[in-house]
Amino acid sequence: MEKLPGIKQFDLSGKSAIITGGSKGLGLAMAAGLASAGADVMLVNRNAAEGARAANELSATYRKKALSFGADITDKEQTEAMVTLALKSFGKIDILINSAGINIRGAIDEVTPDDFAKVMEVNVTGTWLASRAVTPHMKKNGSGKIINLASTLGLVGLANRTPYASSKGAVVQMTRALALELAPFNINVNAICPGPFLTEMNIPIAETDEAKKLVVGATALGRWARLEEIQGAAIFLASDAASYMVGAMLTVDGGWTAK
Repeated sequence: MEKLPGIKQFDLSGKSAIITGGSKGLGLAMAAGLASAGADVMLVNRNAAEGARAANELSATYRKKALSFGADITDKEQTEAMVTLALKSFGKIDILINSAGINIRGAIDEVTPDDFAKVMEVNVTGTWLASRAVTPHMKKNGSGKIINLASTLGLVGLANRTPYASSKGAVVQMTRALALELAPFNINVNAICPGPFLTEMNIPIAETDEAKKLVVGATALGRWARLEEIQGAAIFLASDAASYMVGAMLTVDGGWTAK
């Protein structure tokens, strides 16, 4: 029998990654996961001090190069500067995780047009600009992994979430379109669709009756997800183990969309 690569496929040693929204929440959890698998990482977020603290902790914990870069990913010039710094620091960019995102909840007649536009700008335009910025380098290098953070709310609906659900539905379709566009260049574009993770974004609603009904009552596991439970999906899609994954939506939702 031919000897297969096995678990070595998940080794990210020698790889470098950019993680937007990487200083906290799911972004930081995924950055830690990639670092634990051997990758060097650059955390990108608006709060430079917060990013620097997170990068220092990752470097000390995993003994990998961890950098931070303060940037607004809705700004074209800043996303291009992000790529320039990563190339200067790492020499190449193997992985991009688009994790930066916001959520503004409320009934459609309560949220404002500015609220809707802001969510779309960060979650959709930011993802598009960051992907656009790394694409020329990945094409030149002949390989790359782009991982978008969509959501289960990009696949199913939920009342009082029109800005967020609309934005994540757009990320789902962006992932599919870009996957087809970049596959000929050996660039794999996929998305993770997290379910109810207990992030800072969700802590304020965790104990509400609505959350208990829609999360604890609706998931097969009957609980919120822990941040570290996103790491396996991120490592998998960033690794050679996912070489045949193109335009996939990988749900990590405790069985929410299965019910």
